[in-house]
Amino acid sequence: MQTFLGLDYNLWWFMVFGAVISGYAILDGFDLGAGSLHLFLNKEESRRIAMNAIGPIWDGNEVWLVIGGGALFAGFPVAYAAIFSAFYIPFMVFMIGLIFRAVSIEFRSKEPWPWWRKGWDIVYCSASIIISLSLGLMLGNVVEGVPLDNHQEFSGSWLSFSTPSPFLLPSPHSPFL
Repeated sequence: MQTFLGLDYNLWWFMVFGAVISGYAILDGFDLGAGSLHLFLNKEESRRIAMNAIGPIWDGNEVWLVIGGGALFAGFPVAYAAIFSAFYIPFMVFMIGLIFRAVSIEFRSKEPWPWWRKGWDIVYCSASIIISLSLGLMLGNVVEGVPLDNHQEFSGSWLSFSTPSPFLLPSPHSPFL
């Protein structure tokens, strides 16, 4: 077993992956919260302040995801393959949400028309909620357990992820209980 500074490489990769995902959760969590509450801000000035608060950092947060995917692939290739094949549909929904959030942030201020801003505000809020729900769905199902066969390949259906339990509480079969 190979070690570095007295710890084996699996533990190092786990710590790197955990730090990267924690960084993403903290930094993009603020952006997703601001986006999810965007339609509840009644004044245009309040919406503009919220957009300016996330302005300098919102697009840099996706770098955390790229680094996290690379760390997962480098440290745990079997887990990477199983997770990305199991969560293909939720991950694509997540990616579409990221695209629409970026487009809505960029296009919102391009025209002064109220209907233009309102339309992009709805897209921005909806995309932020979709991103949050898809991440919660994937994380909840990872905690609950992903059905794998003897070859460590996904053996379930993507419809099996749409249960309410990942959004509420872990199941009794969770390895963390």
